[in-house]
Amino acid sequence: MARKSAGISDRHRKIMEFLMKFQDENGYSPSIREIGEHIGVASTSLVDYYLRQLEEREYIERDQHISRSIRVLRPINASIGETVKRTFNRMTEAVNELLDIPVLGRVVAGEPIPVPGSDVRYFDPESSVAVARSLLNPRENVSELFALEVQGESMIDAMINDGDLVIMKPAKEASNGEMVAVWMDDKDETTLKYFYKENNRIRLQPANPTMKPIFVDDPRHLRIMGKVVLVIRQVKGR
Repeated sequence: MARKSAGISDRHRKIMEFLMKFQDENGYSPSIREIGEHIGVASTSLVDYYLRQLEEREYIERDQHISRSIRVLRPINASIGETVKRTFNRMTEAVNELLDIPVLGRVVAGEPIPVPGSDVRYFDPESSVAVARSLLNPRENVSELFALEVQGESMIDAMINDGDLVIMKPAKEASNGEMVAVWMDDKDETTLKYFYKENNRIRLQPANPTMKPIFVDDPRHLRIMGKVVLVIRQVKGR
């Protein structure tokens, strides 16, 4: 036990306190960037280093392929017996809280491409992805959520890669800076981008410095279909 407790600094303690407070207030874990802002660390790599240390000492666990997946196993001063009990309880809760969210199709994170026909439901009707309820905002209406598979790399700076899944909530309107899936009726094309309304046009901004934004001069030709609420990263074989 002494080895497990060794090397715990004030910064580790601040991270743990912030994790527990944030999860209690929001129902899901903070992002690495939010943790860094709280403890005064600008480098996300350094924050990730501290989190790995906390994982090694069994204070937290997380899924590297799912955003906001940090789970507190025990407070800094908890005993190993409490850790086992807490882990078991959380595993039981996680199984009971798994949601099956339908995968409705594919959305392009790159140059927009035509969708097949006019119906987004071109995946197997039984396709779905299991998501823990605790990863979602408790205010979300989970019965309305759907998933889309991302194609392309225009959102890589937002930690969304080709093949990842984005969990969406239906929406017809968006505020500047929100990430949305949109359909352009005049071209019958779909894309995933940040939304910005500028005077009489819409700017769809990629999160990739090598790609240019898409401008929609007539907003009537653009339909917002949903907003991103969660990203599920996929593990790719070597």
